[in-house]
Amino acid sequence: MVDAENDAIRGDRLAERLGACGISQAELARRIGVKQPSIAALISGKSQRTRHLHRIARELRTSPEYLTAEVDDPGSDAPALADHRRGFRGAASMPPEDLGLVAIREADLTLGGGGAYLDSAVMETQRYFPRDWLREFTDAPPHMLVFARLRGDSMKPTLVNGAIVIIDLRRRRIDEQDEVWAIAVADIGMVKRIWANADGSYKIKSDNPNVSPEIAVDDEMFVIGRVVASIGKH
Repeated sequence: MVDAENDAIRGDRLAERLGACGISQAELARRIGVKQPSIAALISGKSQRTRHLHRIARELRTSPEYLTAEVDDPGSDAPALADHRRGFRGAASMPPEDLGLVAIREADLTLGGGGAYLDSAVMETQRYFPRDWLREFTDAPPHMLVFARLRGDSMKPTLVNGAIVIIDLRRRRIDEQDEVWAIAVADIGMVKRIWANADGSYKIKSDNPNVSPEIAVDDEMFVIGRVVASIGKH
């Protein structure tokens, strides 16, 4: 018998069941009476225990034992994965993983920094991406990746308006100079090239030569994650 107070929930399994049931973090949080960041913390591993374990399992049509990795079968009553594979003719009955796809959730950078980004991005929708393609850029597990849509031309020609970027949420510290990161400054989410200065400040640069660089000091800049891949819009 699973003890809801003491057994650790597996973030990857929670994320998998959310995708399988077609339920967003916000919707699950509403159903069990908590805030969305509480669900995000369970997925990211920042929190591993919840007194709502049995209710979460019930909403996701699985067992507490599956969510805590005591068993590997999510349950025979688990619903079929939602079909997000438009364009894959003749594959409607195949689960995405059989097609080599993994679910990645969306982070809306227009929501800005705020408290949510300090722990995890705000995620509402998801898309499926080819597993092999992702592995060319990152070894991060899918539940630690999000995608975001860019707005504006500040990173042109590297990244254009409407492009999709994949962000690794594990990378919360600027440990690579002059690379592209997802950040929040003054509650404004953005994707920029970052240079860490010796005095502790950061130079925020755009690839568009018509956009002047800026400097962030003290705690003005929060790192959401490292941009590890992009899909351009043509």
